[in-house]
Amino acid sequence: MPPGVVSAVFLLLTTSCAHAVGPSCLCSVQNASLQVNCSSLNLVEVPHLSSGATELHIQDNRLTSVSPGLFERLVSLKRVSLHGNPFHCDCGIQYLRNWLLKNREMVLKEPTCASPSSVAQRAIADLTDDHFTSCVVASCTGATYNTVMAAMLCCVIVLLLWSLKLAKMSTFTLSIEKRHTGIEAGSLQSLKPRYRRRLNTVQSEASVDLDINGAEDLERPLALNMELLPQVIDVLHRKHNIKIKAT
Repeated sequence: MPPGVVSAVFLLLTTSCAHAVGPSCLCSVQNASLQVNCSSLNLVEVPHLSSGATELHIQDNRLTSVSPGLFERLVSLKRVSLHGNPFHCDCGIQYLRNWLLKNREMVLKEPTCASPSSVAQRAIADLTDDHFTSCVVASCTGATYNTVMAAMLCCVIVLLLWSLKLAKMSTFTLSIEKRHTGIEAGSLQSLKPRYRRRLNTVQSEASVDLDINGAEDLERPLALNMELLPQVIDVLHRKHNIKIKAT
């Protein structure tokens, strides 16, 4: 490849790297490898990096952890420096510890824990699985609780919808025996005004007939005119979904 093309490619890589990590980090190309130097900048988190970086130097900063998946995005990475950072070795350091166990040959100098005091100055890669047991329990407990609560909420919603559907589909059937085909006037006081007016008319007519004939039984309850009964049954069925059948 002509030297001019190589220089152009290197210049393009350097420019894209500088744009990705910002002006604080230094990008350089040596021996066809893209080196990113972000050391001693008081960084509290790793900046966005170019996926083409082959070397990453982020030592002597203020990093306490590394975001999960960071190094998997750097597909060309071959060497990294992480020492000199005050890493806090709690559950958040588990990703870095697992990555170091698989890629120790890429690390120039092993990073160590700064806190908590029980593991201070201990290499992160030397932390055992027992150190992260509480993290697994807490994660499982939280996931199980969320799953149970979601299932209970779904059940409540389904029951409410089912109850509403049953309420809409339910009907009432009122059976009237033939010997009770007359409806007492006092039992229809809750009807609409127009039916109450008709009822009063019927009562008045019945009272007149009673005065004229005189032979009617005064002990017998006043019955509704049977001509009004079909209208009452129709209203109960259409407005209140109450079915009345004779037995």
